[in-house]
Amino acid sequence: MTDHKRFSLATDIKVYFCDPQSPWQRDSNENTNGLLRQYFPKGTDLSAHSQATLNAVARQLTVCMTGQRLAGFKRNTRACIQQAGNGNP
Repeated sequence: MTDHKRFSLATDIKVYFCDPQSPWQRDSNENTNGLLRQYFPKGTDLSAHSQATLNAVARQLTVCMTGQRLAGFKRNTRACIQQAGNGNP
């Protein structure tokens, strides 16, 4: 992301990059992308969705991911999302 500094200043959101030759850092990112794609297929224009919809997706992912951690990772986050709304916010 070539404009990450400008993006960070404009949105007050920090941007993080994986360290070189640290594939374990990318695993979390790829997992999150996979979970998000249950709601928004690759290439989706997020500006077509309301902020309320994006917030609902974030809340649902947080609930499922937190529940998985509290259950000692015995729950499947994808299954939780599907039970909660079949991948729809």
